[in-house]
Amino acid sequence: MSSDQEGRAADVRPVGGFPAVRMRRLRSHARLRDLVRETTVTPNDFILPLFVRSGSGTRTPIASMPGHDQMTVDLLGPEVDEISSLGIPAVILFGIPERKDATGSVAWADDGIVQQAVRAIKDRQPDLLVITDLCFCEYTDHGHCGIVNDRHGRMDVDNDATLEILVKQAVSHARAGADVIAPSGMMDGMVAALRSGLDDAGFENVPILSYAAKYASAFYGPFRDAAESAPQFGDRRTYQMDPANGAEALREVALDLAEGADILMVKPALAYLDIIRRVKDAHPDVPLAAYNVSGEFSMVKAAAANGWIDERQVALEILTAIRRAGADMILTYFAKDAARWLA
Repeated sequence: MSSDQEGRAADVRPVGGFPAVRMRRLRSHARLRDLVRETTVTPNDFILPLFVRSGSGTRTPIASMPGHDQMTVDLLGPEVDEISSLGIPAVILFGIPERKDATGSVAWADDGIVQQAVRAIKDRQPDLLVITDLCFCEYTDHGHCGIVNDRHGRMDVDNDATLEILVKQAVSHARAGADVIAPSGMMDGMVAALRSGLDDAGFENVPILSYAAKYASAFYGPFRDAAESAPQFGDRRTYQMDPANGAEALREVALDLAEGADILMVKPALAYLDIIRRVKDAHPDVPLAAYNVSGEFSMVKAAAANGWIDERQVALEILTAIRRAGADMILTYFAKDAARWLA
């Protein structure tokens, strides 16, 4: 045994039949536990997803996501007032348009649903950070994340053709006043194309929050109800990541950083805490977001509704775990509830 090992052994040698080191001492009082807590969660860590649809005067509850609604732009005012009053610093917008087509062309219209929502929010709450999700699954009639074509008898998303329309969508969001652009389609070269397109349009200071490691997860089901974005054929495994892969996430992240991403994201969060940790260890100085996705939220809600778990305790434990794993910010449907619980 080395001298260092002997010293450590001496520290924990029983005294009078009792352990010399008592870990429980620092757990004996609630205020003491607060003082020594290693990981904290505050409302300032949250980004709240919002679903905005065409029309007016309509707020439609999302059955699979209790407490969340699709809402029209004219109803956003009181919603963002409440969000700001709770100390939540940011929202991310998802749009449900009136019409869809094969290319999702309304996604880059200056009067598109997300563009309208951005302007309405910035008029009402200019200090609220507005992030816009950049993808086409909500806008295409086939539900895939870009332009689909037939390659050798197999329908798939055309990567490079999709990059061209992603740039159009990004520029239209920035022109409407979006503070941050968040591309989620997992196209190769996506960040480089968007950075170039935004810069050329005069939006050099608009950051890119890239869904750098987005998995082809089964946890997205309720979101697809909320955004009306389920694929009409096939699945998204040809462009989203295999849940079995970890090293691949680090490659995706490194590529996005090299292309100009300002913030990284891992999605989902709860089943991918190891990925969050690995990304943070690899890039400790880069801001990291994690998306506590709809399935993770809805499972807790369903179990709580049945009286099987304590919703508040479980939700806060999950959010704490995501922060402990290394996330600097959390996209979560619990944002408003958690902000009230933490007040």
